[in-house]
Amino acid sequence: MKNKKKKTSFPARYVLFFLMLLCISLLAVDYFRPGLLSPLTNAVNSVLLPMQKGLNHLGTGFADTAYDYQSLEEARAENQELRDEVAALKEQVNNYQQGQVELQELQELFDLSGQYSDYEMTGARVIQKDAGNWYHSFVIDKGEEDGIQVDMNVIADGGLVGIVTEVGPNYAKVRSIIDDDSNVSAMSLNSGDTCIVSGDLQLYEEGRLRISYIDKDDNVWDDDKIVTSNISDKYLPNILIGYAQDIEVDSNNVTKSGYLVPAVDFEHLQTVLVIKTLKVTGEESQS
Repeated sequence: MKNKKKKTSFPARYVLFFLMLLCISLLAVDYFRPGLLSPLTNAVNSVLLPMQKGLNHLGTGFADTAYDYQSLEEARAENQELRDEVAALKEQVNNYQQGQVELQELQELFDLSGQYSDYEMTGARVIQKDAGNWYHSFVIDKGEEDGIQVDMNVIADGGLVGIVTEVGPNYAKVRSIIDDDSNVSAMSLNSGDTCIVSGDLQLYEEGRLRISYIDKDDNVWDDDKIVTSNISDKYLPNILIGYAQDIEVDSNNVTKSGYLVPAVDFEHLQTVLVIKTLKVTGEESQS
């Protein structure tokens, strides 16, 4: 083993010594005879320069790739920050818009309560509705604990919404005047002549309800304001229901009928007012 190491170490020394002598010789020749080694230098450069350029290009490529990757990561981080900022701004805008909507709803309820200032009222928010596009039957977030009772009148948007039909500790169910089971004793505000406003969900797809039981000679005409009548046993008097439309004499030539455009938008109900005053009557009858 030791003999083998000695045999391999001597040639290495000779090679190193030879290369040193060669370098010294070349330096001496170049010093004393400038230009003599130019052909050799050119030959070596013709081999080494392309290799050097290739290595430089490869190194530059790696550096550019590393820089591009770093830039891409930075861009991704900045992009995520921008997305987070946009999401936060959208949430702020949505909260602001929701606040504006709620403020407008409260203002409308306040204005509406002023129209019926003789009655005690409480505001309530709709928290559930039956299936379908319209609020023909829905639940509010006020109940017995808030003094709500069955048959209390519910209003919104300047007009009659419906009546409370069921009450729980902290909720109440409301049947609106557009429901198929609703019939409201009404009258023309101008003449006081009476009529019946009947709910009809299919007809309300046209934005109208039906008015009937008008005597032929009664003064109920198109565009009349139709309000709750004095003879209703559940609805308080003079609450706006809507406006008469297309009033015509019936085929029996005894009565008139037509349509009513409700004052309330039953597609977008969010808040309502419950009138905490019950209609005082004798025997209960159809309202």
